[in-house]
Amino acid sequence: MQTRTEQNGLMVFDININSEIPRYQQLVNAINDALANNTLSSGDALPSVNAICKDYKLSRDTVFKAYSILKDNDVVESVPNKGYYVANDTSKVLLVLDTFKAYKEVLYHAFINNLPKKVIVDVQFHHYNINNFKTILNNSKGKYFKYVVMTFDHKEVPNVLSDFDNDKLLLIDWNIHSKGSNNYVFQDFGNAFSEALKEAIIPFKKYKKLVFVYPTFTKHPTESVAYFKQFCEAYKFKCKIITNASGFNVVKGDAYISVSDRILGVFLEQCKINNFEPGTDVGFLSYNETPMKKFIYKGISVVSTDFKTLGEKAAEFINQDVSIQTYIPTKLILRESL
Repeated sequence: MQTRTEQNGLMVFDININSEIPRYQQLVNAINDALANNTLSSGDALPSVNAICKDYKLSRDTVFKAYSILKDNDVVESVPNKGYYVANDTSKVLLVLDTFKAYKEVLYHAFINNLPKKVIVDVQFHHYNINNFKTILNNSKGKYFKYVVMTFDHKEVPNVLSDFDNDKLLLIDWNIHSKGSNNYVFQDFGNAFSEALKEAIIPFKKYKKLVFVYPTFTKHPTESVAYFKQFCEAYKFKCKIITNASGFNVVKGDAYISVSDRILGVFLEQCKINNFEPGTDVGFLSYNETPMKKFIYKGISVVSTDFKTLGEKAAEFINQDVSIQTYIPTKLILRESL
């Protein structure tokens, strides 16, 4: 369903009776589209339930369901004996993340907690699947005030993003497929990661070898591996890279750096079996801080960006009509595991 305004000022809905989309959802989408395209503005009256039923031969249940969804989402408000109106200053934002993990939850809450109540956030996950990514973005065109998107390494991603205005699009987390004109809030998986490792040189020297566990299933950016190699070469550390997670075995005297929390679980289990003391017999440095890592065992050392700040910066893009291009620092947090 689409909307258009005729010369008499009445809003007209185009209903596709052959669409697989339910008619109530077409009505919801049409009103959201009208808001995004400024056909509707805050305070505007919507057609009455009876009027839409009569003009488009829709059931009262269909129209009432659509208006109820919009009301629940704070897009419209109802006034007794008067009807439905567009809520004051309502804006919708689309947040597209890769997957939902503990550190993404920190980002998400920092983002929504720094937005005014008038902003409604829809969250979608692409799970590194290009078809999911295309569907989410293509179906969202024109429906949102702004778009905050976490991209991934796929050749078709730039083409999908090219249809969105730069002033409405913010790329977050990983600098992949970005252009100089894009708005972004990124973390640095390369040089900043290497600089954080330098702060761990003294605890690293307790161990015979540094082992980077980079399992084949991970989607973590590959530049971290390259910078790890450069770091070990520059500071004369023996090193090894493990990609076969099923063959991961903890060796006494080694320190491990892992981008996967699955590996952290295996590490701790093997330490318990072998009676290895983390931070003494073996070391562990985990990528990405989560709220629980300071409480696991005696504390897990991490190298991580500040996901709370990343979320707050993304919220700034929504709240302020200014461009933003910034990197969130990556830092080392030393705990007992190293």
